Amino acid sequence: MIEGLGDFNISLVLSAIGSSLGTGIAGMAAIGAWKKAFMQNKAAPFLLVAFVGAPLSQTFYGFLVQLFIRNAKMPSDVYQLQFLIGALAGTAIAISAIMQGRAGAKAADALGETGKGFTNYLMVIGIIETVAIFVMVFVMMALPKAA
Repeated sequence: MIEGLGDFNISLVLSAIGSSLGTGIAGMAAIGAWKKAFMQNKAAPFLLVAFVGAPLSQTFYGFLVQLFIRNAKMPSDVYQLQFLIGALAGTAIAISAIMQGRAGAKAADALGETGKGFTNYLMVIGIIETVAIFVMVFVMMALPKAA
């Protein structure tokens, strides 16, 4: 493994990819809902932006995981372990972001069509967000503390 790999952890990269995919998925649905509203000469609900932006926070969680792995009190020759922890955590966080984007897409479609249910849809998105938070916190708790 490449020496110094522990300084660059894949958790940030993977979680950012998940955030990008999630925001793209939700964004396409929001655009579709706005198009439908415009075609019907209705007001386009700005609240759909909340569904589009929700997956962005997972990038921050991946960044925090990266920092904690970097600062963990681990032997200097465990680059493979640091990479593995980052890859698994980053993948879990990325999947959370993608699923959040998919739920956001459905929420954008439903809110755009009915104009109702914003709080309910946001609660579902928040529950999906919790998976990423749990991954971040559990990794932080499992790593040896920095000196």
